[in-house]
Amino acid sequence: MSNRLLVDTNVLIYAIDADSKFHPQAIELIQNTDYDLYTTSKNISEFLVVLTRTETIKIDTIKALDILKELISNLKVLYPSEDSYQKFIDLLGKYRPRGLRIHDFEIISIALASGITQIATQNIDDFKSIKEISIKQP
Repeated sequence: MSNRLLVDTNVLIYAIDADSKFHPQAIELIQNTDYDLYTTSKNISEFLVVLTRTETIKIDTIKALDILKELISNLKVLYPSEDSYQKFIDLLGKYRPRGLRIHDFEIISIALASGITQIATQNIDDFKSIKEISIKQP
């Protein structure tokens, strides 16, 4: 099995949320040198949305960017490409997701276009139907 692993948005969030029951596993995964860790530009956008969207969190954009920079220092960021776009369209045609689920398929298409077939996530239900990817729960 490949040691290339896509890190989902929720793992990034748990890595900075010391109050989460998933925090220790997220930190352990992100610091694990047994894997080549990746995330996508889409995951980064989602991460920043979560950090800056509510008054209860109260993190401004500059602070969120500082947190992000430190957090992803061990990860490579993947970007959409023509190949990922075609994979995205193919996956949408095959699985026919609706609404917010489409975001998950975009993330997976970017990973697949980069040869990554594993995702680390706590949101197993978001990805379990996608046969092209295997899930690692941190």
